Amino acid sequence: MADYPARIVCLTEETTETLYLLGEGHRVVGVSAYTVRPPEAKGKPRVSAFINANFDKIEALRPDLILAFSDLQADIVAELIRRGHAVYTFNQRSVAEILQMIRIVGGLVGVGEKAHALARRLEGELGEIRGAALDAEAPKARRRPRVFFEEWPDPLISGIRWVEELVEIAGGDPIFPELRDRSLGKDRIVNAEDVIARNPDIIVASWCGKPVQIDEIAARPGWQRISAVAAGRIDEIDSTIILQPGPASLTDGVRALRAIITRYTETCAP
Repeated sequence: MADYPARIVCLTEETTETLYLLGEGHRVVGVSAYTVRPPEAKGKPRVSAFINANFDKIEALRPDLILAFSDLQADIVAELIRRGHAVYTFNQRSVAEILQMIRIVGGLVGVGEKAHALARRLEGELGEIRGAALDAEAPKARRRPRVFFEEWPDPLISGIRWVEELVEIAGGDPIFPELRDRSLGKDRIVNAEDVIARNPDIIVASWCGKPVQIDEIAARPGWQRISAVAAGRIDEIDSTIILQPGPASLTDGVRALRAIITRYTETCAP
């Protein structure tokens, strides 16, 4: 038997991307159907969606470790455990927990030092983005733009914790900071009237699995009174780089947020 797992099935894509970044992609034998990062992982056997899995296909791959994510995969995990498989389930919801996930994945496959180095590098890059945002604010003494991150349109769901933290790192102030620690989407549902009342300067939307309809957002009743809508400051970020609690969010996702906030800030009220 190998000292560390050699045949790993990843039921969500952030652990797949992490293993590849650590140079351990050869260990991955099965992936989620939603996997797009890195491109070379897309050719691996696809064994699951987010809340269901093909158990026979997983077993045919003879995994010695299965990596899962969140309470939403609890039923999948329970069945895999009943079938005798080793399963590690992550539940990261914050930037710090994403970095911890990276370190744990590295430890599980025997490359702890490489994982620590990767986490430190990502943490350093986030610090650079935060510093750039602060440097841009200081000379003009402007307030930060108010940002509404829309995770889903119906019901209307505000951003999860790691997304709201990345909005702050990128130079914005989330308009529903009190909701960020609620891990379930149903607990972050907001009223359209509350969005109007909090009057975001910028709206950033990312709808998992479908393209954002910016015209639809702008046409919502009463939303023409929102500064972001009136000024056309509505933008989309691909869900694969911001709603995935892994390296993608800490790299491409936060950079996309920073680019949007930078582009629109000059037209926001002082």
